[in-house]
Amino acid sequence: MNYLAHLFLSGNDADLRLGNFIADSVRGAQILLYPERVQQGIKLHRLIDAFTDVHPVVAETKARLRPKFRKYAGVVADVYYDHFLAKGFSTFSEQSLEVFAAHSYAHIQSYPGLLPDRVQHFFPYMVKHNWLVSYAQVEGISRALHGLSTRTTFDSGMEHAGQELTLNYDFYQQEFDRFFPELQAYVEEQIVLIKN
Repeated sequence: MNYLAHLFLSGNDADLRLGNFIADSVRGAQILLYPERVQQGIKLHRLIDAFTDVHPVVAETKARLRPKFRKYAGVVADVYYDHFLAKGFSTFSEQSLEVFAAHSYAHIQSYPGLLPDRVQHFFPYMVKHNWLVSYAQVEGISRALHGLSTRTTFDSGMEHAGQELTLNYDFYQQEFDRFFPELQAYVEEQIVLIKN
């Protein structure tokens, strides 16, 4: 899952949400530099990724993507799923996507001393271009994936992932619809466990 899903799945717990958001930029023992609840958010992020990586529905999505995007199929799948969450956000939340995004940005900005260097670098661009809201449009997803393609060492093909999404839109939508409720249920269980 990508940024929107990780933020959303953290619920209303501010520190848990922050940890979930910054987790990809925290390596090894660096986790110990953070307050306990932020550490739990980092761990939750890793649990979400592990659950997603082995889920059979996600495997279907990645199998369809692999011929075009090879080792980046998982990255593309994560961004596609954020698109479907953004597009159908009102199905999952009483808050609008716009309000959720604005609150998320403000919350993250209130912790400048806890943001890793990598997050400090990209976060202003995220806010300026309102990535979370832009994910609701195929054009926004296309921009995000094109940007990712410029930062890969190898030819990823991700600059064409927006076209692939449009071409097989219904297949990806159906897979997201099957997968996401299971992920939500799993995360709810894990949040209870990591609190204890």
